[in-house]
Amino acid sequence: MNTLPTTEERIWAVLSHLSTLAFGMGILLPIIGWSEQRRKSRYVSFQCLQALGYQSLGYTVWILAFLLIMILLMIIFFVALSSGEGNSTNIDTTAKLWVAIFSFTIFGLFAIYLVPPIAAAVVCARGKDFHYPIMGNRLSKYLGYHQVDDEADWPVEEHEDRWVAAMGHLGVIIALWGILAPLTTWILQGKRSLFLKFQAVQTTTYQVFVNILYLGMGFVYLFGLMALFALTGLGTTPDQSSPMSMVGLLVFGIMLLFASIIMLVVPLFHILGQWAGYRVLKGDDYHYPVLGKLVEKRINNNTRLAADGGRSVEGKPS
Repeated sequence: MNTLPTTEERIWAVLSHLSTLAFGMGILLPIIGWSEQRRKSRYVSFQCLQALGYQSLGYTVWILAFLLIMILLMIIFFVALSSGEGNSTNIDTTAKLWVAIFSFTIFGLFAIYLVPPIAAAVVCARGKDFHYPIMGNRLSKYLGYHQVDDEADWPVEEHEDRWVAAMGHLGVIIALWGILAPLTTWILQGKRSLFLKFQAVQTTTYQVFVNILYLGMGFVYLFGLMALFALTGLGTTPDQSSPMSMVGLLVFGIMLLFASIIMLVVPLFHILGQWAGYRVLKGDDYHYPVLGKLVEKRINNNTRLAADGGRSVEGKPS
């Protein structure tokens, strides 16, 4: 950078990075900042696109690492617990040690996730150019920011759009709040770019469906639990031999089975969203199975109707 960013530019950059602290809810702020400053400030645009990438791609990597570490800790705990079987002192010591390790690991993983955006905000507040480890330099080359010398020249617009669209796809792993990324893109950039409009509309629709499945899993399990309590008697010792208790246990078992099936299916939709993001970054105009064609047809019909309406207005006699 040849000149220091203005106060307004610094504020946009700082807020975009700090929005990570909202854990999903802040994902719309980098898109707003990029949309507002994309042809006004290369500095703000790049920092916003980095922040968007960290909240979607970075969160995906972090949550997968988090789950893997938690699974490994649970395996280690049960192995240690089984080795001390029959000795209450060893079991108690192992449990306390595991709780301490688990708590420290949780705190450490959250710190690992939150420290980079805080550091980015501090650097940007000072007017410096910040690059996230690994992602920052790669993103700069992908967007063409490192090749731009004249303020009249701008980075590759197609790559900017593809990055934003891809991050919308990757955001499917962020329960509920991930939908804010494609929805905000649709609202702010849908009129400018037909590519972004299509990707944002299909991603929004896709994530609505995935979130319905996610919420449906909890509803089905809760319904089964309520049915169990209602039929067996809440706060009383159930008589498992009675017909009502048997019906309650049967309903709960069926609901638990449905909830388990949904729980196993949802990650497959997450994987498909990650694959869609990867394909978009590689230059593909990705279509979700079935949904993509339906959305494309609807957008084309609306575009055709809007064009026909415009011609009708122009040809109408005064």
